[in-house]
Amino acid sequence: MTSIKKKITKKTSKPAKKQPQEKKRVFSPTIDYHQELIKFLKVRKNAVEYLNTALEESLKGDEESQALFLRALKNVAEAQGSVSNLAKQAHIRRESLYRILSEKGNPEMQTLTTLLGAMGFGIHVYEIKN
Repeated sequence: MTSIKKKITKKTSKPAKKQPQEKKRVFSPTIDYHQELIKFLKVRKNAVEYLNTALEESLKGDEESQALFLRALKNVAEAQGSVSNLAKQAHIRRESLYRILSEKGNPEMQTLTTLLGAMGFGIHVYEIKN
């Protein structure tokens, strides 16, 4: 009986090796909106549409709507190169351009057309139908 007992208690197989657990990938549930917007605005057609929409919105006349166009212009300038490059092309000091494009900015028409022209854009007038 002792020999049978030894056979039963004797380990006949090697213990199974533990499989390394697969590392779980953690994905951020959010994306950087600004980076995606800049990527979208690199396409000139998208930039034109974006600026036209912002300009149309700014015609509402309230302060927030008017600041929207300047913010849009700054985003397009960033996407099309950089605000610094735009300042060079428009022959405006970089610091002045940042101030112009800030929420408190209030550029003159000449400055606005110069900036748009430096980016290869222009403004057109259309009839608003009520």
